[in-house]
Amino acid sequence: MRAILSWLRELTPLPVEPGDRQAAAELASELDSLGLVVERVEQVGQGLDQVVLARVLEISPISGADRIRRVVVDRGGGESVEVVCGAWNFEEGDVVPLAPVGAELPGGFKIGRRTMRGQVSDGMLCSARELALSDDHAGILVLARPAGELPPGVELGRSLAEHLGIGRDVVFDLDVEPNRPDCLSMLGVARDLAARYGLPLFPPEPRLEESEPSSAELASVEIEAPELCSRFIARVLTGARPVASPPLLQRRLHLAGMRPINLLVDASNYVMLELGQPNHPYDLDRLGGRGLRLRAAHAGESLVTLDGETRILGTREPRRRDESSSREAVICNLNDLPVGIAGVMGGHSSEIGEATTAVLLEVAHFDQVAVGRTARRLGLRTEASVRFERGVDPAGLGRAAARFCELVVSGAEAAGVAPPKVARGIAEAAAASFEPTRFRVRPARVNALLGTSLSGAEMASLLSPVGFEVRPGGAQESLEVVVPSFRPDVTGEVDIAEEVARTFGYRKIVPTERRSPAVGALDEVQLLRRRIRRVLAGVGAHEAWTNSIVSEQEQLLSGIGADLVRLANPMVGDESVMRAGLLPGLLKALRYNSGHRNGAVRLFEIGEVFALSSAADGRARPDERQRIAVLLARRGDGAEEAVRVWQVLADSLGLARVRLVQPGFEQGAFEPAGIPGGLEPSLAGLHPARAAWLVADKTPAGPEESDRREVPAIGSLGEIDPELLEAFGLAARRIGWIELDLERLAAAPRRPELAEPVSRFPSSDIDLAFSVSDEVPAARVEETVALAAGELCESVRLFDVYRGEGLEEGQRSLAFRLRLVAFDRTLTDEEVAAVRRRCIESVEEALPAKLRA
Repeated sequence: MRAILSWLRELTPLPVEPGDRQAAAELASELDSLGLVVERVEQVGQGLDQVVLARVLEISPISGADRIRRVVVDRGGGESVEVVCGAWNFEEGDVVPLAPVGAELPGGFKIGRRTMRGQVSDGMLCSARELALSDDHAGILVLARPAGELPPGVELGRSLAEHLGIGRDVVFDLDVEPNRPDCLSMLGVARDLAARYGLPLFPPEPRLEESEPSSAELASVEIEAPELCSRFIARVLTGARPVASPPLLQRRLHLAGMRPINLLVDASNYVMLELGQPNHPYDLDRLGGRGLRLRAAHAGESLVTLDGETRILGTREPRRRDESSSREAVICNLNDLPVGIAGVMGGHSSEIGEATTAVLLEVAHFDQVAVGRTARRLGLRTEASVRFERGVDPAGLGRAAARFCELVVSGAEAAGVAPPKVARGIAEAAAASFEPTRFRVRPARVNALLGTSLSGAEMASLLSPVGFEVRPGGAQESLEVVVPSFRPDVTGEVDIAEEVARTFGYRKIVPTERRSPAVGALDEVQLLRRRIRRVLAGVGAHEAWTNSIVSEQEQLLSGIGADLVRLANPMVGDESVMRAGLLPGLLKALRYNSGHRNGAVRLFEIGEVFALSSAADGRARPDERQRIAVLLARRGDGAEEAVRVWQVLADSLGLARVRLVQPGFEQGAFEPAGIPGGLEPSLAGLHPARAAWLVADKTPAGPEESDRREVPAIGSLGEIDPELLEAFGLAARRIGWIELDLERLAAAPRRPELAEPVSRFPSSDIDLAFSVSDEVPAARVEETVALAAGELCESVRLFDVYRGEGLEEGQRSLAFRLRLVAFDRTLTDEEVAAVRRRCIESVEEALPAKLRA
């Protein structure tokens, strides 16, 4: 909403002059405190008083130039000025705006003497856009084209600001919240400012000279769908002419962001901006049956709107219980042919044209929800639809219609043409009468909400200036409040509390401390999520967000075996289920990045997955779990890198012993089941020979399998199957994958948070490289080495994986570094050698492995 200072000052005498920047800034601050956030303050009209009227005396070519011409103009007082101009839309004798040397145009552009093609230019002839009068930049602004003598009111040398009756102004670009529909009008903004400054408000009071016959005799209006329209009125003007609007009216429309067209259309837009009531003028002679009918649109009927587009109407939104909100309101002539989309846009067939003489003005109160949904479905959000969607004044229809008539009559008189005749009264159809909202307000409750100590009388003095009627209530210490018709957003006591806070001033309300010393805190799972995010960001992964509503085909393609939760009414046919895994979404994210030459990325996501599970009564109900997924797609990433990233994460979280268990090996060590609906961590979509479950033992692992308890998997890791990558349009390469169940991860055992003793004696490192089958997990080798090393082993770390020359097919080399240390002595070479022999023998006996030379 663009609020214009000069317009506001017509409605209330604000103590702000257009040229006073400091006062304008203070007014913007007051608007902010009223809840009307000022996004920008724009000073306009600067320099128009330095631009003068000049008459073109001579136009001649410039040697060697085919796009510019020499123009001699008379700027008054017998003084002629030569300028160079590239526009071709004016002739000798035309009156045009001249910016002389030294003038400063809107936007800060200063005019200086210039030489072009050897011709000196002592000024510039201006277009409407250069003067910030409109967006027209097709040529020079021609102010008059007299055949001989200058017409009355045109004086050469006179400033353009004085000629047009305009000067400097200020435009406040307001961000009006949905709960303030009244402030989508100049009158609404002025009302709030008048109340804040304690000034009188002067709303427009139209005065008309009416004639016979009456509007009801010349035209008629009908309502067939009362659920879509509560009141429908019309006024008729005869003898109208679509002349140009007065300069002031055009100027204000331009500053408000609208394009002036002609007097009849401009007056309609002016009323909407001033009073907040959309309206629409029709050419009465082009209306079949000379009247209008409001009905619900028929399925499939079409209408060509004012923008020249064909709109298909009558499409009902599914799943709408409220009949009124699922139907589209259309305005028809009395032959039942559509001529407008109610509350959105008029039709092309009955628009105002050059031949229009009889005008029927339509003003109505349409259903808010129906207009909003129609505008969204058609993709046709207009100034009118925004106001209807938020709510207009049901009691202001007559005043808006009268104001339109007043503007048209005065505009015709200003243009020097015969004013139209205004038919007496209105033609009206009413489906329901307006009853103002009333309710009781407890000042004590308002004070409790705001932290104030205002009396009922003080609240009444704050509410009355903004239109509320307040009187003592029946109960003790209460007020009865009658809500004005232009505030449909106020429905209860809490809304009145907000109004009191606004009008009293948020700045005056002293903040109070919390009564309870207790403050909110993150729970353990929330803290865990934050820590995981920090750790994964530390290993170079970017957090991704993918859709929860996904394609069933992509979920099945990834091998996800959960019972999918299906949507009853999906908005998109291809996205009909809730995701049961994060792999498809992150693969699509990788595909998008690869398509933008950024395929070497690491991504992670923390989100919910869903599946159906059977309840005790046998009925399937949706279940959800939180998952953490990491996709590693940098060069060199793969299963080994997934293990390294997992180890970093496990160490950061302080997890106790965690094992990797490959399928077909160590069966019975854990049970991969237990989550309802198939949301158990899975190896689906991973390479069958390069994937493993992650199992956190509840007791330390011993040398025998019986020493371990059976525990569920907390997640899985490995490499993504190349066939799955190709199915998602990605080149086959080694991409690592980690997926964890957040609830199980939170419940996994942690290391004791106790300081561990540090030996003061030096440690010894041993490097051992074993040739092992691809089927043997590296974690099993590491575990065997650690057990064999015994109490002298401080750490075991896998530092290299090699495949290639010197190794048989299906074999790989795993290199481990052991760190040995004692707390009471320095280890001898013999002790270190004994540990080395023990480790080698244990690995070669327990596993199909050999020490590499």
